[in-house]
Amino acid sequence: MRLESAQINAQIDQVSSGSMQATASANANIALVKYWGKADESLIIPNASSLSLTVDGLSTTTQVTFHTDTSSRDLKSIHTSEECSDASATSPDTLIIDGERHQGKALHRVSSFLDRIRELSGIHAPASVISHNTVPYAAGLASSASAFAALAAAASRAAGLNLDDRYLSRLARCGSGSASRSIYAGLAVWQAGHDDATSYAEPIASLLESNGESVAAGRSAHDFGMQLAMIVILISDKKKAVSSRVAMRRSVETSPLYGSWIQSCTDDLQQAITAVSRGDVEMLGVVTERNSYGMHATMMTAQPPVLYWQPETVEALHAVEDVRASGLGAWSTMDAGPNVKVLTSAQDAVHVCEALRECMPQRDIHIHMAGEGVRILDQHLDI
Repeated sequence: MRLESAQINAQIDQVSSGSMQATASANANIALVKYWGKADESLIIPNASSLSLTVDGLSTTTQVTFHTDTSSRDLKSIHTSEECSDASATSPDTLIIDGERHQGKALHRVSSFLDRIRELSGIHAPASVISHNTVPYAAGLASSASAFAALAAAASRAAGLNLDDRYLSRLARCGSGSASRSIYAGLAVWQAGHDDATSYAEPIASLLESNGESVAAGRSAHDFGMQLAMIVILISDKKKAVSSRVAMRRSVETSPLYGSWIQSCTDDLQQAITAVSRGDVEMLGVVTERNSYGMHATMMTAQPPVLYWQPETVEALHAVEDVRASGLGAWSTMDAGPNVKVLTSAQDAVHVCEALRECMPQRDIHIHMAGEGVRILDQHLDI
């Protein structure tokens, strides 16, 4: 990742001993027009641009400490003595998520991300990462989006880097594509781009402004985004058997529907942007639901098929249709997992939630309003 002087201002304190620490919190985002499939696996450049809603209540808070008084060699020997797996034995870093120490692939992924920070900042020090979540891990509830957005913000700040939002979005993208959107509050568009510099997210309000598009009288694009809500119907909080990365690659490589779906995403995104400019929740909801079904169709027609849906998933999708038929604005969307999300307006959220609970009294159903973007916190996390 190249350094552009207009986008990054390094403020590195030369510390001979001690540590450099920062804490950040980020919310998950739910894609309304999906990103599914990469044009570049290493840089995580998507095949299509996407639109998402950042939501509250599904968040990750992460503390990163660079131990400038500890050599990489010393900490590596500690890992090796604890009989870590091969992947973690080569890492000088430590990772604790929700009180549990992680090694292997999880640690390797985080350490690789931290290496980017070390390269940008010129710091050569091992790091410890402590992360607390209110979103289930790898259950199709966008945990990687909040996780890497928080990690990008905390690690860059701990390393003394002042990154603007666009650069931070690019950095978060290198950990998880959807994390690029969690940098921002409310509605954000991830521009697919064609390389590292051109693939980033931005608030939809900024996009509309730069495009010279008008917004419905009396309502800004930002205000419209913050007047939306997402209801989560929890079907399962267990880790899914097929990871998003595997399912995504399989869909791209083997689904006969994938090419057509990617083409339709361009039209879906444009219609969604038009809906936002008009403040039209129904129009946005129709596009959101259609795009979600299309993405899952590519998974189901992959070889071998990827089917995240459970019987309760189908029940929830029918419940959303029933609620909408009753006159309430409610539109379903799903990511790579069995859980169903429901787009609605903030004004209707309580009524929609109550109606869904009547349809499925045994299910765990919660409202998540539009949420804040990533933020630096003045606090210390305990394990």
